[in-house]
Amino acid sequence: MPRKQASGSSKRKRTAKREAFIKSQKGAMNKFLKKQDAGPSNVDEQNDGNANDNVEDVGNDNVDVNVEDVVNENVDVNVEDLVNENVDVNMKEDDARANVKEDDVDIFDPRNWSVLSPNMINKLVEQGPKQNSTIKNGPRDKYGRRFNNSVFTRRLPNMETCDREWLVYSKELDKLFCFCCKLFRKGVPKGGLDNEGFCDWQHVNRRAKQHESSSGHMRCMNTWVEMRQRLKENETIDKVAYGLFKKETDYWHQVILRIISLVKYLAIHNLAFRGSNEKLYQKGNGNFLGLIEMLEEFDPIVKEHVRRIMNDELQVHYLGHTIQNELILLLAKEIQSKIIKKIKRAKYYSIILDCTPDISHQEQMTIIVRYVDFDSKIVKVEESFLGFLVVDDTTGKGLFDVTLDELKRLGLDVDDMRGQGYDNGSNMKGIHQGVQRRFLDINPRAFYTPCGCHSLNLLLCDMANTCVKSREFFAVIQRIYTLFSRSINRWDIMREHVKGLTLKPLSTTRWESRVDSVKPIKLYLPDVREALLEVEATDKDALIQSEAKSLAVNMVSDFEFLVAIMIWYEILSSVNVVSKKLQSEDMVLDVAIEEVNKLIVFFKEYREVGLAKAIDEAKIVASEMGVDPVFHQRRIIRKKKQFDDTSTEQEVLFSPEENFKVNYFLYIVDQALASIERRFEQYQQYEKLFGFLFPKRLRQLEESLLKSHCHALEDALKYEGKADIDGDELFLELKLFERFLPSRIISPVDALQNLKEGGVFHNAMIAYRVLLTIPVTVASAERSFSKLKLLKSYLRSTMSQDRLNGLAMISIESDMLENMNYESLIEDFASKNARRAARFT
Repeated sequence: MPRKQASGSSKRKRTAKREAFIKSQKGAMNKFLKKQDAGPSNVDEQNDGNANDNVEDVGNDNVDVNVEDVVNENVDVNVEDLVNENVDVNMKEDDARANVKEDDVDIFDPRNWSVLSPNMINKLVEQGPKQNSTIKNGPRDKYGRRFNNSVFTRRLPNMETCDREWLVYSKELDKLFCFCCKLFRKGVPKGGLDNEGFCDWQHVNRRAKQHESSSGHMRCMNTWVEMRQRLKENETIDKVAYGLFKKETDYWHQVILRIISLVKYLAIHNLAFRGSNEKLYQKGNGNFLGLIEMLEEFDPIVKEHVRRIMNDELQVHYLGHTIQNELILLLAKEIQSKIIKKIKRAKYYSIILDCTPDISHQEQMTIIVRYVDFDSKIVKVEESFLGFLVVDDTTGKGLFDVTLDELKRLGLDVDDMRGQGYDNGSNMKGIHQGVQRRFLDINPRAFYTPCGCHSLNLLLCDMANTCVKSREFFAVIQRIYTLFSRSINRWDIMREHVKGLTLKPLSTTRWESRVDSVKPIKLYLPDVREALLEVEATDKDALIQSEAKSLAVNMVSDFEFLVAIMIWYEILSSVNVVSKKLQSEDMVLDVAIEEVNKLIVFFKEYREVGLAKAIDEAKIVASEMGVDPVFHQRRIIRKKKQFDDTSTEQEVLFSPEENFKVNYFLYIVDQALASIERRFEQYQQYEKLFGFLFPKRLRQLEESLLKSHCHALEDALKYEGKADIDGDELFLELKLFERFLPSRIISPVDALQNLKEGGVFHNAMIAYRVLLTIPVTVASAERSFSKLKLLKSYLRSTMSQDRLNGLAMISIESDMLENMNYESLIEDFASKNARRAARFT
């Protein structure tokens, strides 16, 4: 900014200049007046003399006054105007040059010569201007005249010719420019050739001749030639200064790269950044500054940076929390932009949503997008995390509005959505007011799929709560865990006897909780009973002694309990295997349908042979424990018959083993079959709609049936006159594709890979992309919640939502950081303000 007042030195110089000017102008009017030799002889002569005196006096007085006023006024005005004008021009030029990137500017275009950076000017000077010799004539102006390339040639007096290499024609502007004067002339430009351009084609030859013979042009030409020679020899005048500047710029580049690396490391490993203070070499300054202190011992760049900070040589050191947050957001933004680009290239996508409360009692909804990465060499199904959304209204409408606004913000078209994956909550899956219904209203092609793992967990809950005996069984499992877990002494007793596994509590929400709770007791049943008996003998609490004895003698030693634990372990293990497979990120619909069908077959077979197998296993364990391997006869509760009861029905009496089979075993197995068919009904519909695309079935379909399936899929993927595929073309493509389908291809992913290599079956590729886009589970959303609990803990409960999303994005999608261009990241960081731009560019 210009100074409000001139300095003392400037005032003294101005005063001396004014006094010198006044002194030099003293008596200046005398040279304009003629002095007569004879004195005045009459009135006229006397008047002339008086006139001379008056003129001289008036002249001197006016000179003294006017010169001083003019000098003062002109000096003040000119200084202020020039300063303001130069400041404005310089600021505009600096701003324009700071915002220009070398890759985005054609340095040979005269229109850009006023905004070139020093590096661009050096490059242009070294390579020289480009005269487009292919342009012989330009467009005609309103007078019918036009540019002719003959002006590029100068004819000397001896009739020799030479090229005017300094002259450049702009076709876009239809004007001529002097290259060297446009770049190197200082002060106010004196003509069109070195300013806005020259387009007076009638006088162009005369103007070019006048310009090249001017002293200003010759000085600029000399500057150009000298600078070009110095650049070739790498001996520019500012070489030393530029070397120091380059060294300082490289230093700041290396500093910010290390800071970015530390931010990335802490974010990937879900570690806290800050402590109770933000000062180096003080206790409680956090992990970030602690790592800086550790690197200072080995890294010379960090050592120098810390030295400058400790010596107060820096006002801005980029180690504060604001810079950390800014770098976190820059990294997350870069990752998210890459994901959005991949989704838009894939076109079709599905959303996966799930909600959970965080430590600060805010409802967080995670949004996952599933799509097919079709541009890579190997076709891959990916599920990418896009962030957490704070939800205040957890109704179907509230969740729908938040999700729709986020999709619009990310630039994802709802019409390209081909799938929805939620848990089994009524606000999500509701067929009237749920989120899936509201998306289907605006896009019927967004197929809804309930989470397979949630459905399996609910299946187990249905089985466990279907009868009294099953509820009593899991109550015993929970009582055993509670007895040992409420005392460290009792827990040590359990660990001494059960050395392979630890007891786990029951949970109705965790998918693997029941099998993990049953497994250690089933595998170490004799040891568990010995631990219970030791607790009974050693514990001083009578209530605990009674509880341990009851569990050891009446429950664990009961043969019916042994058979029940064998049954439940077999069922829970089979369901857990399917659940593990469904949790895979690249799980596709055909594999999920196949696994669910296998589970149905397992329950049907287990219904026939499962009880006998469980009894045989229980007898082996009973012999080890010394338990009588028989079902105890329970007292039969008979209903008292009233005198007016005329019913002739006789109560059916079962043996203890038959009673266990009918009222327990068959009860839970039949409940499992009914529940699995009801909860996985959507899979059956998908199998009818997309099943013909599965390679195994495609090889077996008849042409008529294949054609009907193709038209049915066309109708399902059509909305408001827009269709993703053409049924007839799809039929012809699949018919031809089936003939050349290799036997090794058994999954839709392999089929799509094969189609991509062929590159001609476009309708078939679209059909397979839609099939692979449909989600199977919300396991990715559940995994993101594990990161949420690590990031927003009770010590970091006040974290802002932007920082939370940034850290979660870096942690979950850390693979994308491997190929990230950190130079572009530094440019974005430097572009935030002028101080950074001066340091990093």
